[in-house]
Amino acid sequence: MTTTRLDAAALLGHAGELAGLLADTVAGGASVGFLAPLDRAQALAWWEGRAAGVAAGHLAVWAALDGDRVTGTVTLAFPDKPNSRHRAELVKLMVHRDARGQGLGRRLLATAEEAAAAAGVTLLHLDTETDSPAEHLYRTAGWTSAGIIPDYAADPAGVLRPTTLYYKHLAAR
Repeated sequence: MTTTRLDAAALLGHAGELAGLLADTVAGGASVGFLAPLDRAQALAWWEGRAAGVAAGHLAVWAALDGDRVTGTVTLAFPDKPNSRHRAELVKLMVHRDARGQGLGRRLLATAEEAAAAAGVTLLHLDTETDSPAEHLYRTAGWTSAGIIPDYAADPAGVLRPTTLYYKHLAAR
């Protein structure tokens, strides 16, 4: 399995696989911004819509590939304001249900953290559903909870859930 940073063309080339991963993640109950059932065409359109952000340098997307199959992904979103260029948001860390439990989520997280530090980012932040399996990953990877917002986002079933905000300081390189 390899982890590759996708440029805009590669993202579009893998958009079908990424859409399948997104649909699987939502079907598995993860709160990543979509309601179930997620139509594959919607998932495909969402990923295709990220290509412009990747081309502009506002997004950095990595895909974990097992051959041609996308088994995981992570994205960094970079702010465009001058006072926030030291930070980035970690978004859409997803691992296919049949690839979980093998450390892939941790490897994707480390990849994003290392790339952020190499780009001069010294602060990462994210939000995740409170008490979700993802929360365990972030805590054990050294992320710090900044607090909980009740009823922040609907889970895939449409039920409002609390969200925990996390941050992590990175060493400047």
